[in-house]
Amino acid sequence: MPQQQHQGKLTSGWMGIHRGHKARPLEWLAEKFIFLVSLSTILMVFLIFVFVAREALPIFLGKENSALIKPVIPPADIDKLKSEELRAYLNLTEKQFQKMDRETKVDLMLVKQEAQSEIPERLLNDPDAKLNTTEWGAMLKPRQWASYNKPEYIWQPIGQIHKYNIIPLFVGSLKITIIGLLFAVPLAVGAAIYISQLARPRVREVVKPVIEMLSGIPSVVVGFFALLIMATVMQKVFGYETRLNAFVAGVALSFSVIPLVFSIAEDALTSVPRSYTQGALALGASRWQTAWQIVLPAATPGVFAAVVLGFGRAIGETMIVLMVCSASVMSWSIFDSARSITTTIAAEMAEAVAGGHHYRILFMLGAILFAVTFVSNMLGELVIHRLKHKMEGKR
Repeated sequence: MPQQQHQGKLTSGWMGIHRGHKARPLEWLAEKFIFLVSLSTILMVFLIFVFVAREALPIFLGKENSALIKPVIPPADIDKLKSEELRAYLNLTEKQFQKMDRETKVDLMLVKQEAQSEIPERLLNDPDAKLNTTEWGAMLKPRQWASYNKPEYIWQPIGQIHKYNIIPLFVGSLKITIIGLLFAVPLAVGAAIYISQLARPRVREVVKPVIEMLSGIPSVVVGFFALLIMATVMQKVFGYETRLNAFVAGVALSFSVIPLVFSIAEDALTSVPRSYTQGALALGASRWQTAWQIVLPAATPGVFAAVVLGFGRAIGETMIVLMVCSASVMSWSIFDSARSITTTIAAEMAEAVAGGHHYRILFMLGAILFAVTFVSNMLGELVIHRLKHKMEGKR
C-alpha cells in the first residue's frame, strides 16, 4: 500500500510538471531562447578566436618570409618542384593553389623573377634585405639595422625593408595600462569605500550616478579632451618635451577605467554583511576604522575582481590611446611617446594587404592580446577563488 501511494505521488508530480509546461508554453520558450542566446554568445567568442588564430597561424608556425631578396626559381624548373614547395614559393593557400592551372603558376614565377630583378642595386648587398623580419628572433630581439648606430627595437611596417619588432608595442601597452591603473584604482576604490560606507544617503544618491555616468562618455570625446586640453596643461605643469606621451595617455585612459572599477568595488563593499559593521562600531571602532580594517578586507575578492576587469578594459582601449600618442618608440620613460597593440591594429589594418606579412602580423598581435586578456581573467578568477576560501577559513 505505501509503495502504491509513493508511485501515485510520483505520477501526480510528473503530470503536474507536464501540465505546467503545457500551461506555460511562453515561459518554456523564453527559457530555451535565453539558453540558446547564451550558447551562441560563447560560440561566437570561440569562432572569433579561431578566425584570428587561423589568420595568424603562418606567423606562429614560421611559414612567412618577408625577406626582400629571396632565392629565385626559374619558371623552367617548375616541374622539378614538389607541390608543397611550389605553393610555399608562390605564397599561396591550398585552395588558391588547387584552383590555378600550370600556366598561371608559371606566370606567377615570372612575376617573382622580374620583381627580384627590379630591386635597387644598393640593396643587393644589404644584409637587412635578406632578413626574414617575420621570424621570432627578428620580432623579439634588437637588431643593428644599416641606418642605425646601435641595435634597436624597431616597428616600421613601411618602406622597402619592413621591420616588425613587436617589443615596442608590448612596452607601450604595458606603460599606458599601468599608468591608467595607478590613477584609476586608488580613486575608484577610495570613492567606492566612501560611497558605500561613509557618505550620507543624499550624497550617495548624487555622486554614485555621476561617477557611473563617466562610462557613457564616448572614448573619442575623452580622446579629444586629452589631445586638446590635458596634453597642453600637463606639459606646462611637468615641463617635459614630448607633448603627446604615455603619461597623458595613461591619465586619459583612467577616465574609462574608473567607472568600471568603482561600480564592481562598490557592489562588493555593499554586499559585506551589516553585522560586520555593527559589530565593529559596537566595539568602539570609528567608521573610518571599520571601513578600512573590517569592510575592505572582507570585500577583497570583489575589489580584486574589479581591478582585474579594469586591467582588461585598460589594455583593450583603442581610441583614447590612438588620439593621444601613436609613435612606436622603444622607451621605458613615461614621458616619451608610445604605441599600444590595439592602436597599431586599428591604425594599420586598413592599409595592410589581405594575406600579406603585415596583415598576418597584425592578426598575431590580436591573438596575443586575446590570450593575455583571457589568461589574466583566468588568473584573476583563481586568485578570487583562493581569497574567498581564505576568508571563509577553508584550505
